[in-house]
Amino acid sequence: MASTSQAPSPGAGTAHPDHLGHVIFIAAAAAMGGFLFGYDSSVINGAVEAIRDRYDVGSAVLAQVIAVALIGCAIGAATAGRIADRIGRIRCMQIAAVLFTVSAVGSALPFALWDLAMWRIIGGFAIGMASVIGPAYIAEVSPPAYRGRLGSFQQAAIVIGIAVSQLVNWGLLNAAGGDQRGELMGLEAWQVMLGVMVIPAVLYGLLSFAIPESPRFLISVGKRERAKQILEEVEGKNVDFDARVDEIEHAMHREEKSSFKDLLGGSFFFKPIVWIGIGLSVFQQFVGINVAFYYSSTLWQSVGVDPADSFFYSFTTSIINIVGTVIAMIFVDRVGRKPLALVGSVGMVIGLALEAWAFSFHLVDGKLPATQGWVALIAAHVFVLFFALSWGVVVWVFLGEMFPNRIRAAALGVAASAQWIANWAITASFPSLADWNLSGTYVIYTVFAALSIPFVLKFVKETKGKALEEMG
Repeated sequence: MASTSQAPSPGAGTAHPDHLGHVIFIAAAAAMGGFLFGYDSSVINGAVEAIRDRYDVGSAVLAQVIAVALIGCAIGAATAGRIADRIGRIRCMQIAAVLFTVSAVGSALPFALWDLAMWRIIGGFAIGMASVIGPAYIAEVSPPAYRGRLGSFQQAAIVIGIAVSQLVNWGLLNAAGGDQRGELMGLEAWQVMLGVMVIPAVLYGLLSFAIPESPRFLISVGKRERAKQILEEVEGKNVDFDARVDEIEHAMHREEKSSFKDLLGGSFFFKPIVWIGIGLSVFQQFVGINVAFYYSSTLWQSVGVDPADSFFYSFTTSIINIVGTVIAMIFVDRVGRKPLALVGSVGMVIGLALEAWAFSFHLVDGKLPATQGWVALIAAHVFVLFFALSWGVVVWVFLGEMFPNRIRAAALGVAASAQWIANWAITASFPSLADWNLSGTYVIYTVFAALSIPFVLKFVKETKGKALEEMG
């Protein structure tokens, strides 16, 4: 999908309060894709041990079933822009909503392990689409004066989706008597957990019929009058809409279509700035953050925590994730991206090192000793808090700002692909690594968190307050 960085014309972006309420509704409806992104990504946390038990599989096979959704994510993210440019943003949302719904039903009613994996790939494809289409659509319909705040709806929706999935899982587990395979509504509890996603998926589809198509897409297909009507809906009447349409059209014509070839150069295949973007993406995942969202219930149960309590701790971790994200959104423009990343790295090193220490102790009667158990629990929350207030938000801000205009779209695509691949590597390897040595696994994550500090200090330049045109 093309960039949306055209400058506002005089009078643009000053939506009146009545128009602003409508714009907020539109942005919130589009951000339902982000909610489903977060929900679908982490809901599997509640089903991991039940899937292992029902299908009697080892850690390596189990990990592939959990991680296989990320393949769908990568494909969905890579193709969503082209689909949206061809058939429109709203149709793209509706396709994602259908895929989320189909995935939820299929995952809840699998015949065997192979088709559960297939439904997860389909859900992953929808996640990938939602990760691209939501932010792009919100940017295209938002008045320029409110674009930053409305754009934050997507990230907020993702972390809320993660938290709600953990709360729902916890409630369903308690309803099933604390047994992930306990009967609930004629199914096993874990199946209901995966199936509940039908509700927000259908809501997302219905909301997509209540919001307008992007003016930018309408202009690209020659529907100028309809584009002007929608601009009036979101920006108020005190705007020269003919001039606004001409401005958007002109911006679209002058945008350069970057390609993979534009990224090549330097001594190591890619230009140095592209490697820095890839490095940010890889470090964001190699600290093991998604272990906290895909496997935390399994992790706590493995050190003797009661299943119901383990689900509750997964929920509290998700709340901490929301708190950290809000902190990042408040401070990212005040203190800058680089200081926030460094503070986050230091905090993550401390949290992960304490977890590694706590997990190094032998279990007593199937549980960690009391002191180590509390240290592990608090450290896990510290780790998620520092990740959320820094790398969880800052990396996406950096990737949107750090590349020169000429290569921005292609470079962002490569960096995002690297992130999905790194996410897959951590997700697929954790169960086997944990079987090998849980403490050692956290030492590995601690080392990556520590290495991120010199990486940021040496290679990453601050982008706060700089125009996109200044990026060289």
